[in-house]
Amino acid sequence: MVKIGAATLSEFVREIFAKSGCSAVESERIGKYLVSANLTGHDSHGVARVPRYLQWKNDGVVIADQKVEILRETPVLAVLDGRHGFGQTVGPQAVAIGIEKCKGMGLSLVALRNSGHIGRIGDWAEMAADAGLVSVHFVNASGSVLVAPFGGSERRLSTAPFAVGVPRPGQSPIILDFATSVVAEGKVLVASQGGKALPAGALIDSDGRMSADPRVLYGDYTATGLRQGGKGTGAIRAFGEHKGSGLALMCELLGGSLTGMKATGSEGAAQDRFRGNGMLSFYVDPKVVDPEHIFPADVARYVAYFKSAKPAVAGGEVLIPGEPEERTRQQRLRDGVPLPDDTWASIIEAARAVGVSERRIQSLSAA
Repeated sequence: MVKIGAATLSEFVREIFAKSGCSAVESERIGKYLVSANLTGHDSHGVARVPRYLQWKNDGVVIADQKVEILRETPVLAVLDGRHGFGQTVGPQAVAIGIEKCKGMGLSLVALRNSGHIGRIGDWAEMAADAGLVSVHFVNASGSVLVAPFGGSERRLSTAPFAVGVPRPGQSPIILDFATSVVAEGKVLVASQGGKALPAGALIDSDGRMSADPRVLYGDYTATGLRQGGKGTGAIRAFGEHKGSGLALMCELLGGSLTGMKATGSEGAAQDRFRGNGMLSFYVDPKVVDPEHIFPADVARYVAYFKSAKPAVAGGEVLIPGEPEERTRQQRLRDGVPLPDDTWASIIEAARAVGVSERRIQSLSAA
């Protein structure tokens, strides 16, 4: 395990993507958002994805420096095409449009299709909350067939993330952000690189047996080699039995079908190739819905009541969504971002492949 300072790691990722042909602004943004995911403890959406992003760019799955195209628009909604740009570029553009429309109308809806991997969805809920808005996000990953529905042992769903953000004046927002699978696919990736082991039963093989072995999803792999979800014979399980499976279905239909991205497997589940994210987002301005300002006071009251419940374990604590991430962020800003050795080795290998100097690489290794 290595630990890298957040600013140093972000700058290194920026250098890698600049060398790969992305603009300086986009490269900086990719570094910022990938490291942001690591800082919150969402290592599945962090810098472990650098080699995969570069491979997707080389394969033409994502395209550098794209601007969203507005396909349809009214004062309250927009349908956007991300044109296969990096999610760290087209995601903020889509959210900014949603914020602007919501500020004007009190409510807005944005349907985004053809985004590259859109990263940690909590970043977009936080962006809306920083503008004082409530937001809800349904996401799918078209072609990324990784998850078995409840009662099944074959892949039929993407990890289908879902997120909600609630602003709190003068405090960190409440951010609920999760994959509708037991674990995000990135957590399987991290586990396969020597990181945190998967929970028992996170995966299911083709015969219906529960597993925590990443090879169920990826098949055989080398320490620094790329992983592909369709190479194994098994799947990730949906969380919460029928409830998680049902929510994942809705994310596919709303984030995929309704946005025009199309739901996972629409061109043949056997392809198992990531083709992009779709995201359907709703934005609500509490100041318009609640001119009496009941909302912020009652959020504070109810959160205090929620957290006052007696802990189930002696010495434990009742946490609200977003609190673990905020605490992890403070700790990792102070102590550095921990990366499994195989993850770091794969990033170094990617840096060499795009032409980052050996001197620069060695300076990081010695830090």
